[in-house]
Formats: sequence, C-alpha cells, structure tokens
Amino acid sequence: MQDHGRTPAPAARRSGTSGWVIGHAAGAPIILAPSWLIAAVVLTVFFAPTVRRLAPVLGDVATYTVALVFVVLLFVSVFLHELAHGLVARAHGLRVHEFAITLWGGHTSFAGTGATPRSSALIAVVGPLTNLALAALAWVAAQALPMGLVGAVLYAAAFANVFVGVFNLVPGLPLDGGRVLEAVVWRALEDRHRATVVAGWAGRVVAVAVVVWALGRPLLDGGRPSLFTVLWTVLVGGFLWNGATQAMTGSSAQRAVEGLSAARLARPAAVVPTTATLADAQRAAQAAGAGHVVVLDDHGRPVAYVDPAAAGAVPSASYPVTPVLGVCVPLPPGAVVDAAATGAVLAHEVNRVAPSSPVMALVDAGRVTGLLFTRDVVAALRPRT
Repeated sequence: MQDHGRTPAPAARRSGTSGWVIGHAAGAPIILAPSWLIAAVVLTVFFAPTVRRLAPVLGDVATYTVALVFVVLLFVSVFLHELAHGLVARAHGLRVHEFAITLWGGHTSFAGTGATPRSSALIAVVGPLTNLALAALAWVAAQALPMGLVGAVLYAAAFANVFVGVFNLVPGLPLDGGRVLEAVVWRALEDRHRATVVAGWAGRVVAVAVVVWALGRPLLDGGRPSLFTVLWTVLVGGFLWNGATQAMTGSSAQRAVEGLSAARLARPAAVVPTTATLADAQRAAQAAGAGHVVVLDDHGRPVAYVDPAAAGAVPSASYPVTPVLGVCVPLPPGAVVDAAATGAVLAHEVNRVAPSSPVMALVDAGRVTGLLFTRDVVAALRPRT
C-alpha cells in the first residue's frame, strides 16, 4: 500500500493521479486509477481457487463473482485506510488534494505548512490502525455466522486487513511505519530532511529484506521459489525501494525550495529613466557597483533591463547618443518579485512570471534593487553532487 504524500510546494504541485473520479471525500476527489483494474483481475484470479475449495458446488461464474466481491471489499478497506489519513491531515490544517486507488493499493496526497512530528506521526499511524479495526470487525462478524462462504470471505477480509495494517507499520518509507520513524527522528534531530533520509534508508533495508526472505526461504527448505513468487517479490521489493528513493528525493527538493531567497539569488542592478542614454546607464552601473541596469518609467515602475550583449555591440563612442531603450529587453507588467520572498512563495512567483519573462525585477521597500533570473532559481533547486 502506498503511503500518503507530501507535495513539495504549492508552486510545484502535480496535476494529480490519472483516472476516474468516482466521488469526493474531505473536500478532495476519490480517483480510481486504471491500474487498479489490473490489481482487481490478478487478485480475483488468485482468490478464486480458495472460493472453489470452500464452495465446490458453485459454478465458475459464481466462484469468480465471490472472489471479485472479496477484492472489492479489500479495496474498500484500502480506501478507508486512505480516508483516515486524509481526515486526520485535514484536522491538522493540511489541504487534502486527492484520494487515489491504484495498482499498489492507494495513496492520499496532501500539502501544507503546519506539519509537526506529532501530526505527521498521527496522520501516518491512523491508516494501519483503521485496517486493524476493520480486521476486528470482520473477525467478530465471521464468528457470529455459521462457517460457510460468507464467513470464509469475512475471515479472509480479517486476515487481509491484519496483513495490510501490520505490514504498513514496518518502520521504513514509503510505508506508514516509515513516516512514524521519520517523525520520531525529526523530533529528536529537529531536522525533517535528515529524518526522511534515515527513514528512506530503513525502507531500502526493508525492500532488500523482503526479497531475501521471500526468495531465500524456499531455497533454505531445499526447494526453489516459483516464477509467480519471484515476479511478485521483485515487484514488491522494487516498489518499496523506489518509494523510499522517491521520498528522499522529494525531501531534498522540498529542502531546496525552502532554502530559496530572492534577495540572495538576485543580481544587483542600477536604475535609470527611460530618457537615459547608454552612457548614463554605464555610469549608473559603475556608481552602484552593479552588473545590470533596469529602466524605470515616469512612475518608477520597471519596464525593461539592459541587454549586456546588445550594449556590448554598440561602439563606446556612440554610448552618449544611444538611447538606453535601444539596447533593452522589455519587462512585462507584473514581472517583479519582493526582495523578502523566500521558499514556496518565491517558487510560486517565479512560476507565475516565467511564462512571460525569464527575468523579473527585485523590489525592496518600493525600490528596484536588482534582477532575478529564472535560471538562477532553477540552478538553486538542482541537487548537489
């Protein structure tokens, strides 16, 4: 079962999981991914022999129908697991974006800035606890019925929910137990990124352990694993390893976003009016010790910036008679960013302006003091090697 997700920043939010919207809960869409159909078919075929042993009088159609009912009940429990994540996340001030039912079970996508170690742990643990509660209900209901097909399905649902609940409590990302481990380390070190790395490596250890156990146990017993066991183990191990890696990568990306600062990334710039010449711009830049020049209109708004390449193509003797606007790149209205902008706010502003201009003017207390280039922000977000 996939873990609940954290969106790195509002500006970088994904469009969401592809699939059919089958309803809404906690203010978010419930999405059924096409890959779920694959899981439903595989699990139905896998459970059908059990149904046939329990009720040999059933025909093929009835056998597979009962198996499908069990699979649907299993995925209802997966949805309730994810719904529990979402409801607790919303109760702690986070925005829930979607509930998705997928090939690997499901995930809940949410984001916000109010997460704490305590809230993160609570959001994580409530999902497995929901499965264990459903297991108890199914077990009690099965006890109240005579042993038969319905009782067998309830017993199977109880054991399936116990497995899902216990497995998700294993302390390694991307499992819910990994989020709990992350929260504990986060609280101890007061560093969420380092906590995610610890929990991510724990998840990788779990992935390797699952593969070693599933494939090594038959060998130790003198046999060999079936092709189905090999394929299923590789898929599960790969899912766990990839999920742990994605969690660590996402944490690094979020940390990079949180470290953004407009004032630090901007390049100093001098300012001149629209009536200035290139010589005026050169003197202003030298006086301010700046490498760039921004042109302001009569109201003090930035309307363009000097293109160094275009200015360099003008003979120096022509500087005094060359209008500065002749060597400028226009700045569209709104291509400005506050010098105090940091983190996700800055990322949002860059995303807003980038489609119309790769450069924006830096404004500090109403004064234009520099230029911020999108490429500098992108470079700051790249992982360090």
